[in-house]
Amino acid sequence: PPASQNNEQGSTLRDLLTTTAGKLRLGSTDAGIAFAPVYSTGTASGKSGRTMPNILDDIIASVVENKIPPNRAPKINIKSEIKDEPKDDRKGIQDDCSKLYSDIQYSWICDKHVLWLRDHKNNNNWKLFKECWKQGRPVLVSGMHKKMNFSLWKAESISLDFGNQQADILNCKDSIISNTNVKEFWDGFEDVSKRQKIKNGETALLKLKDWPSGEDFKAMMPARYEDLLKSLPLPEYCSPEGKLNLASHLPGFFVRPDLGPRLCSAYGECVAATKDHDIGTTNLHIEVSDVVNILVYVGIAKGNGVLSKSGVLKKFEEEDLDDLLRKRLKDSSELPGALWHIYAGKDADKIREFLQKIAKEQGLEVLPEHDPIRDQSWYVNKKLRQRLLEEYGVKTCTVIQFLGDAIILPAGALHQV
Repeated sequence: PPASQNNEQGSTLRDLLTTTAGKLRLGSTDAGIAFAPVYSTGTASGKSGRTMPNILDDIIASVVENKIPPNRAPKINIKSEIKDEPKDDRKGIQDDCSKLYSDIQYSWICDKHVLWLRDHKNNNNWKLFKECWKQGRPVLVSGMHKKMNFSLWKAESISLDFGNQQADILNCKDSIISNTNVKEFWDGFEDVSKRQKIKNGETALLKLKDWPSGEDFKAMMPARYEDLLKSLPLPEYCSPEGKLNLASHLPGFFVRPDLGPRLCSAYGECVAATKDHDIGTTNLHIEVSDVVNILVYVGIAKGNGVLSKSGVLKKFEEEDLDDLLRKRLKDSSELPGALWHIYAGKDADKIREFLQKIAKEQGLEVLPEHDPIRDQSWYVNKKLRQRLLEEYGVKTCTVIQFLGDAIILPAGALHQV
């Protein structure tokens, strides 16, 4: 409803905006903001002044420009005041970017859905990133390992420094978690003969589950923590001190999400050897915050029962890949390490419905409170990804992460690895 002319204070935000803006005159000099203060405080000398920050004023001022003519009650149309609303016009975005950002090395991959920034050293990357990020699209930045102290991230180095630590280790084949000495995990990282065996004699497919994480990471691995922070892509957004990293600047009374960092490590080449790629080291799930994931090390396992490097490359080539990713696979200087399948957040409900249908087809009990995405109970294999496209129109974005690649995902994007 329109604001009451007699109620200047206003009982709702709409009332507040309309009654206060109506009193605004061009040339107002109150702190340079578009609206008169909601409140002011007196100084010790008795003079009235704006001595306390007014959060609401500052928020309003950042959105609404000072364009209200004098002696005229404004008609506030929020939509018309918001700049650069996201549009699903990929061709338009690319045309604009090619004109405005000719000094940046970049490409579009995955049917123009993912931005690939090819030169991590370019200080203008964040400007193009901003345009893509407004569309809620993933971004890949390559070459981050060139800024890092590579010796810190070798499996043998981590095992030597922290082998006596205890951690949760997940066997991805049977989803059994055990708490054990991490030296066992790292000793088998590149030597298959030292890996655990499960009951039927098969080699266990292990994942070191988020070890260490958050404050533990910083306290346990200070040198690696500092090396990681100085090597983050797009520091304006990704660094804890980045001016555009909003989560790091939330007031203290907010409950903040776990921003990490956390170390994720797994025996990936065993996944490639499984039939139909039915197993993943990270099942389909959603993160509640934006995520940057950097591939800091890729080991080449040796021993019986694992694929050779050429065998792994062949498995990658069987995927539905972008031409530029296929070209990277053939580049001997590039080392592929992880296979990602990414979905837009808007497709979450369709994917959830699809997985519940598949569960019923397989005779599994589907409880009302069961959420296959929240529970991270599914790795969607190639056959299911094809059905998802045919039956629900949901296309999979397939990305190969090479050594040094940083994948930046917006909150709400579904992904498996």
